[in-house]
Amino acid sequence: MGGPVGRSSMPGEETRSRVRRGDRLGGEEARGGTRDAEGGDTSGSGERGRRAESPRRGASAGGRGRSGRRAPKSGKRRVLRWSASVLAVLILATGGAGYLYYEHLNGNIKKEDLTLGDKQMADHKANAAGQTPLNILLIGSDARDSKANQKLGGAKETFGAPPLADVQMLLHLSADRSNLSVISMPRDTMLKMPKCTAPGGEVFPASTRDVQTNESLGRGGPGCTVATWYELTGIRIDHFMMIDFAGVVSMADAIGGVPVCVDANIHSRSADGKGSGLKLEKGTTSIKGEQALQWLRTRYGFEDNTDLGRAKAQHQYMNSMVRELRKGTKLTDPAKLMNLAEAATDALTVDKGLDTVKKLYDLAEEFKKVPTKRITMSTMPNVYGTGVNSGRVYPKAGDAEQLFRMVRDDVPLDGKASKRKKPEEPKDPSAPVGEIAVSVRNGTATDALGPASGRAGEVADQLKDAGFGRTSVDSGNVTGVARTGILYPSADLEGDAQAVAKALGVPLAQVKRSTDVSGIALAVGADWREDGAYPVSKGTEKTPDSAGALNGDDEKACMKVNPNYTW
Repeated sequence: MGGPVGRSSMPGEETRSRVRRGDRLGGEEARGGTRDAEGGDTSGSGERGRRAESPRRGASAGGRGRSGRRAPKSGKRRVLRWSASVLAVLILATGGAGYLYYEHLNGNIKKEDLTLGDKQMADHKANAAGQTPLNILLIGSDARDSKANQKLGGAKETFGAPPLADVQMLLHLSADRSNLSVISMPRDTMLKMPKCTAPGGEVFPASTRDVQTNESLGRGGPGCTVATWYELTGIRIDHFMMIDFAGVVSMADAIGGVPVCVDANIHSRSADGKGSGLKLEKGTTSIKGEQALQWLRTRYGFEDNTDLGRAKAQHQYMNSMVRELRKGTKLTDPAKLMNLAEAATDALTVDKGLDTVKKLYDLAEEFKKVPTKRITMSTMPNVYGTGVNSGRVYPKAGDAEQLFRMVRDDVPLDGKASKRKKPEEPKDPSAPVGEIAVSVRNGTATDALGPASGRAGEVADQLKDAGFGRTSVDSGNVTGVARTGILYPSADLEGDAQAVAKALGVPLAQVKRSTDVSGIALAVGADWREDGAYPVSKGTEKTPDSAGALNGDDEKACMKVNPNYTW
């Protein structure tokens, strides 16, 4: 993301480029929300090479001062910082040309609404230092809306069709900026879509049947993909970034090669034309441009030829890109930095909160704080459907919610606890527990499961046993919520609401003020479907094994090649 500003050295930005490359990532069999993502000719050059590089400038590129002596190495003097400074000078120079170039880059960036859903996203809670997490949704569009995208994407029968969000990755930057978690959602995931209202006013009603998640983009734009994620996960999304085929290629070329590994020779091409066309020899190869796009689109040839294997390949690429860029060997002169700025700003569509180079630069600075060893890639735990939806996937009950909850609660996926803020005591102390009225409802339903029977009554009994004699059960509202929460309408009831939370062991971060309630209301969420005490996160658990976590420092990661696609 920092890319536009010449800082592709950030995980955030690198990830984005990956998404761009992975944008077409999904979609093969032409069923429902799927297209043949790999069936097209990928030999086209896209829009690469549009920006000629100017001669190298600046004697410091070699790392020497005016005296000609090599400066001592220092962690504070990274090439990344130098690169960012050079580009900042180029863009923000006091001359008119610098200002015009800055405005030119801003004009490259395409903007759309953050969310098109009708649900307001929950606010973040600050940590001890007053920081809040950042959640960025990366979207890869398979749009064939330009000659470059049509040439790269192939599948002529899809030209002009609504785009699909075939790559969806949520980047969670922890509040203390110590770690980064990534969750990929397979594009074959089946779920119910929320109501979305397109910028032009067209209304897409909430779906009554399960729909493939990549269809969200065609329901008004990326803001509907954001709304769909929030509907499923309950995770607040602060920004989105979207990229298409041509953007992937231009960014990959501007950044340079990224090493990837396969455990056997691979050629992703079958007799009936399926495959991305990727052809590599066994071992590690540095890829860029269209070859990078092929890697990120490859389904036929990795593991079991499904979208799950493709997600692993994307994770390997993203981690490798982060490591390469942090070596500081890719972008060491102003011309390359300007090429990257052009490619990134021209490739991206973002929400209106990231509509300038300065905002993207600032975001990239935040991502840059995370060491590669604290980056964890994962895939939403899932299970295969049955019947008409066999071959598609659904969130895996228990594991998927655990992963979503860890992100909501800012728990690192690598099992290393972050520093937490102890919520402040309310200014207005609580009343005696026997005087506190509490309404409890059962919100344990999920997309895959109905409400767990009797949960509201069981939790109400726990409160009564703790002395909350004015507790009642609201049996009229069984709308599902991902996480147990306690709402109160006004500041004078905050202490009472926190007293309810303490009695049940519910984190105070889940106690919130809301104008939607007239008294203290407790919703038992999908995270508390079982009897017993509330399952509080200790901040030390790891992501479920079913999420296939990959650490950013794992340089030995190598994709398993399907034996039917070797040569």
